[in-house]
Amino acid sequence: MHLTELKPASGSRRHRKRVGRGRGSGHGKTSTRGHNGQGQRSGESKRFGFEGGQTPLFRRLPKIHNFDQVNVRDWIIVNVGALANLPTGAIVNAKALVEHGILRKKTDSLRILGNGEVNIPLTVHAQHFSQSAKQKIEAAGGKAKLTNL
Repeated sequence: MHLTELKPASGSRRHRKRVGRGRGSGHGKTSTRGHNGQGQRSGESKRFGFEGGQTPLFRRLPKIHNFDQVNVRDWIIVNVGALANLPTGAIVNAKALVEHGILRKKTDSLRILGNGEVNIPLTVHAQHFSQSAKQKIEAAGGKAKLTNL
């Protein structure tokens, strides 16, 4: 291999746009600037955010940004009926629910609701229990324990 055989990788180098070199080039006559107006003049520059005289976006929006943005907690809801298939006396928390295929991933926002029936004693750890869920778990001989929010 010789120095004369070296070439850059294809597509890594671009030719610069040569404007004003005749109509056949595709960049002749107005030289890609369009017809009359501010954009065609030499030294043309518009300030950031300029929209041709229309009130710019940054002035149309309210001054206090993210004013209404509140950190909302996405609760993961599990009904008592889904716990009926778990082994007797199991300790149920988010990690155990993932292992048994009831949840897809571990969460710190687990909410147990009372739809369905449970007939086995379970110790359930969650961040929230509905009243009916708590009653059904305790009626089956289990415990409903709140964990830290």
